Amino acid sequence: MEHNVSLFQYEFMLRALIGALIIGLAAPALGIYLVQRRLALIGDGIGHVALTGVGAGLLFQTSPVIMAVIAATIGAIAIELIRERGRTSGDLALALLFYGGIAGGVVLVGLSDSTSANLNAYLFGALTTTSRSDLVTIAVLGAAVLIAMIALRPALFAVCHDEEYARVSGLPVRGLNLLLAITTAVTVTIAMRAVGVLLISALMVVPVATAQQVTRGFRATMAAAMVLGLFAAGAGVWLAAVADTAPGASVVVLAIASFIVVTLLAAGWRRIRRARPEPEPAPEPHEVLLGGS
Repeated sequence: MEHNVSLFQYEFMLRALIGALIIGLAAPALGIYLVQRRLALIGDGIGHVALTGVGAGLLFQTSPVIMAVIAATIGAIAIELIRERGRTSGDLALALLFYGGIAGGVVLVGLSDSTSANLNAYLFGALTTTSRSDLVTIAVLGAAVLIAMIALRPALFAVCHDEEYARVSGLPVRGLNLLLAITTAVTVTIAMRAVGVLLISALMVVPVATAQQVTRGFRATMAAAMVLGLFAAGAGVWLAAVADTAPGASVVVLAIASFIVVTLLAAGWRRIRRARPEPEPAPEPHEVLLGGS
């Protein structure tokens, strides 16, 4: 055990832990808005489009991360405009992103001289290979996403809860929707390094679903989801160091395990409360007087 814990004395493990904690905090802060809008799986679709950008970066020997940000942003804006105009259903637009994005990424990676290991690093994450520049990018973009989600919470909640009411209230609905789309693309891109494009949505959605089991109100759910995201990210990296497993998969497994445990405990608590006998109502004042006379 001491040997496993000492792994965090290495700089690459420390960078992995810090990167995971930043993503674990930012992803649920954004994910709660996506869940509110019933777009829980949009992260998967945008992640697959980001994979096309990765393939383009490897093919043209440019930064895969920068190309992924560009591709993911274009894909996120496109799906938002499609949804807004109502020309096709959200499910169909997501399906087009899913299949077109991953197919384009695989084709472009195949055309480049990269090995399958490079593709797997983006599909399943490669957190322990995070460099100092990667960590700076994750920190800056993660902080920007987190600040935007917290500072604009009232306006974003209004748009996600009732878009027509938000529009009548004078809020810039299109601008806020595009902001959500762009921040989703940014979050997906920085989370690629931690959990990979195939597991991105889990980190944005599962902590939110877990928090909803035990909280009431949007603000409390958001705070609880961020705490749960931090726990899953930190404990997932620790588990990966101890058990020699993939960090990204370990983070997601712990997030899902937390959801199962919290759901069972919440269901048990509700059953106990229902089984408790209701206290007898206190006698009215006139009944006390009559009984004592």
